[in-house]
Amino acid sequence: MFRNQYDTDVTTWSPAGRLFQVEYAMEAVKQGSAAIGLRSKTHVVLGCVNKANSELSSHQKKIFKVDDHIGVAIAGLTADGRVLSRYMRNECINYNFTYESPLPVGRLVVQLADRAQVCTQRSWKRPYGVGLLVAGLDESGAHLYYNCPSGNYFEYQAFAIGSRSQAAKTYLERRFENLADSSRDDLVKDALMAIRETLQGETLKSSICTVAVVGVGEPFHILDQETVQQMINAFEIVGEQEGPAAEPDDASGQEAAAEQGGSTDEGVAPMDI
Repeated sequence: MFRNQYDTDVTTWSPAGRLFQVEYAMEAVKQGSAAIGLRSKTHVVLGCVNKANSELSSHQKKIFKVDDHIGVAIAGLTADGRVLSRYMRNECINYNFTYESPLPVGRLVVQLADRAQVCTQRSWKRPYGVGLLVAGLDESGAHLYYNCPSGNYFEYQAFAIGSRSQAAKTYLERRFENLADSSRDDLVKDALMAIRETLQGETLKSSICTVAVVGVGEPFHILDQETVQQMINAFEIVGEQEGPAAEPDDASGQEAAAEQGGSTDEGVAPMDI
């Protein structure tokens, strides 16, 4: 994308019917570190990649607990994600105080989408530069939604956002038919495998990823690093990476990356995402 005379204001339409400022905000989501979500009939799992800006710094938090039955994973501008997660917490608290019952996931997602849409129709505001994967459990079952900076929202069985998320989507598409009946541990395994796909050959360790779970009889919580590392070892993910059987897959993955071009290797936007 290049600067043009129609991208100085979020409320200015181009002759082609596009809002460039909104598209730029969606591009910021693609520059953020990968976030992954997948659900079964009873559980939803969120996963994300933790990358520190420097060896001397810690990583930014990418998964936030909203309520006992709802959590979010973000990709894009972390500051915007933090503000939106606090807004979601307030909505859950107000609803629970008024009606003495948990806020339905779908209703919260609509409220969040409406808040994002306002920023696309006011000249003195800017769109939120963050995409959110909202995982939740309510009376109608487990849900996974994606909220876009444009104000759109979609419900998914599994989805990935952020940099190099296409590799994770490809893996999830292969596993799609089995996700609905998967157990909790199988969902966590698939989440870790999808995260590994976004690392481009880097060894998967618990220190560079975060996994959270919500499900029937299990409030939303983030798994500690020791538990995640034990699961990685139990699923033999590291062994599959280092074993000779994985070499053809690695070679094909490199060829696929070469065919896709250098878009995934673009520099990160000059902000903490």
